[in-house]
Amino acid sequence: MGAGRDIDAELCQRLASGDGQAFTEVYAAYAPSVYRVAYGIVRNAAEAEDITQEVFLHLWQRPDRFDPSRGSLSGWLHTVAHNRALSHVRRVATAERYLRMLGAALPSAPDGAQLVLSRMTLALVHTAVCGLPEPSRTALVLAYFEGLSYREVGRRLGIAEGTAKSRLRLALRLLRSRLRTRGW
Repeated sequence: MGAGRDIDAELCQRLASGDGQAFTEVYAAYAPSVYRVAYGIVRNAAEAEDITQEVFLHLWQRPDRFDPSRGSLSGWLHTVAHNRALSHVRRVATAERYLRMLGAALPSAPDGAQLVLSRMTLALVHTAVCGLPEPSRTALVLAYFEGLSYREVGRRLGIAEGTAKSRLRLALRLLRSRLRTRGW
């Protein structure tokens, strides 16, 4: 191990023992670059700040997840930030697909309020999708989230194309009904 990795290992040992000063040192040294990694992916300052906080909270709560024999602390933090930012982008894209699927659009609101509204909407729609009967839910996920055609959904599930269409129509009808009963 090199000197840098020795320092990283020592910092993580201090973190594991609850040393707040070690956390302060790590945060001061790496937060700007972690933020840049997150911002480069999400292209939103507030979301990049949230991701940066998540990365350092993860390090504080689980310093044992970093293995200095596998690389530098900086590289590990950047990898965690990169993965969290990509997950965030996927969640936002999923919310947008849900909304397009339902033919709905969020009302306009300021950035922060729009983000909260988007997350609430995503949670509501996700709950409604999870509550669908399994055959309909599976067909819906394959068609709208994996982008499969009716024919491909039928092949994947081992059912006729017409049956796949019926399951999707039923899924959308149930989804609309459930969302309306929840006031959306």
